[in-house]
Amino acid sequence: MHPYSTPRPSQLAGGPGGDSLPEVPAVSSSSQITPEVIAAIPARYASTRLPGKPLLQLAGRPMIEHVYRRVASARGLARIVVLTDDERIAQAVTAFGGEVELTPECASGTDRIAHAARRWPGAAAVVNVQGDEPLIDPEAVSAIAAHLAAHPEDPMVTLAAPFTASGPGSAPTGGDGGAGGEGAAASLAAELANPNVVKVVVAQDGRALYFSRSAIPYVRQAAAGGGGAAGATQAGAAPLRHLGIYGYQRAALLALADLPPSPLERSEALEQLRALEHGMSIRVLLTAPGLPGVDTREDLERAERLLALGTGH
Repeated sequence: MHPYSTPRPSQLAGGPGGDSLPEVPAVSSSSQITPEVIAAIPARYASTRLPGKPLLQLAGRPMIEHVYRRVASARGLARIVVLTDDERIAQAVTAFGGEVELTPECASGTDRIAHAARRWPGAAAVVNVQGDEPLIDPEAVSAIAAHLAAHPEDPMVTLAAPFTASGPGSAPTGGDGGAGGEGAAASLAAELANPNVVKVVVAQDGRALYFSRSAIPYVRQAAAGGGGAAGATQAGAAPLRHLGIYGYQRAALLALADLPPSPLERSEALEQLRALEHGMSIRVLLTAPGLPGVDTREDLERAERLLALGTGH
């Protein structure tokens, strides 16, 4: 799989005085897709840290439009639909030619997608793309869709990538010591300690063992030797960053939404732990590090710079 792709100015600049974004590409005909896979983009207005996040302007266009257009470039989808309970978001999606469905207010994005999926009897599987991923790589969406179609025995699938020295989009860590190596180690340690960066550990067969906001796996040998996080990639299992895109078989999605929140889910505030704690497996596909989503004002400013420059670095 390709790493998260670098946005091209012709695709993403837009806005007054810039190149117009291309028309929303036509999604592949469902007659060519077996089984039918739908991409759902849940979007809510009442974000705690960035209210109105889906409508925040990036390169002259609302964030949700960037997400939609990049997903529309993915392969293996029968349909793309934004799901929201907010009329302002619905109007924005309609204005750029996207498809949108209104839902009730829901506790989570998973619940919102499950509510809509109950009205999609022809769908075999659903890809959940977060509405705050304006730099998402269409290849990541394509990989999830392809796996869902080829492996109906897997109820859920997601992506993970190795940590890098300077965060998403950077070259893999490695270094030969010295000031550069110390800087890389400090950057890696900060990423591992950041609770907004979700980590995952994976079994030998590719199933997720656990997701956490804490640094996992704990590397005892590195810690005892004073290596800390810098030794994490040398002492055993390399730490993996979870990328927040999910695929569900439709039946698994509906079953998951009917389950009560689990203790671990409440502790970590991570919905995917509900699946693991109730015995539902999650397949993890490994990919290259990608570009980050937008959770904070700083993330928004970084995304704006990347879109304006047409570079992922």
